[in-house]
Amino acid sequence: MIQRVIVTRPRQDAHKWVKALAQAGFDAITLPLIEVAPAVDVAAVVSAWQRLPSFDAVMFVSGNAVDHFFALKPARTPVFSAQAAIKTRAFVTGPGSHSALVRAQVAPEWIDAPNLQAGQFDSEALWAVVRHSVHPGYRVLIVRGVSSEAGASDDGHGREWFAKQVVAAGGVVEFVVSYQRRGPDWDSPTLALFDQAAQDGSVWLFSSSEAISNLVRTRPGLSWARARAIATHPRIAQAAREAGFALVCESRPQLEHLIVSIESMQ
Repeated sequence: MIQRVIVTRPRQDAHKWVKALAQAGFDAITLPLIEVAPAVDVAAVVSAWQRLPSFDAVMFVSGNAVDHFFALKPARTPVFSAQAAIKTRAFVTGPGSHSALVRAQVAPEWIDAPNLQAGQFDSEALWAVVRHSVHPGYRVLIVRGVSSEAGASDDGHGREWFAKQVVAAGGVVEFVVSYQRRGPDWDSPTLALFDQAAQDGSVWLFSSSEAISNLVRTRPGLSWARARAIATHPRIAQAAREAGFALVCESRPQLEHLIVSIESMQ
């Protein structure tokens, strides 16, 4: 029996999942394992906007990367659209980042992404789409986050892999940090919920390896041998298994697939 479904995404990202899961009949709650804040070095983001015409493409590693980068967009600076004076492309790895770009008024025809109906949303899938565009001298800006604490980061793995592919093809890569991630400060009732959910049949939804690292670091020594998890990428699933979760299911990140995965654990 599933006691509840725990959504571990950052608070600003979790609402859609919790609402949809509740509509599907699950007792879903938000328990963010990562907090997101603006980058410490705002000047670097401003400088990146000023130099944007020098890049052939900008890769955004997540929806948060998009939101915080565009939060510092200079006024009256048309980019990523037919009206733009520059022809820089926008690269993203999945539907969340794609939606964030559309909200930022980026024209869809200027976005390169894996097939949004496919099952793989990562740097490898993006590279398969854009590799033929990358040539010697091709310049890519990668907009990323940075963790304020030590821990695993699946975003980090993907962006570094993608950067290596660009360089191997003769391209040039630069990075800019648009946001920072950190573990939240939990109160005593929340910590007690962690302990309960490790034992009572709750299903944890993980979309980040770093979230798992924060969880383990917060409750060191707590056994997850009776806990269940759903992970949205093989690397995240492996992190959950290494943390000691007894049952780990891999799922596509779309809500309809997550619901099917949760139901399979009944």
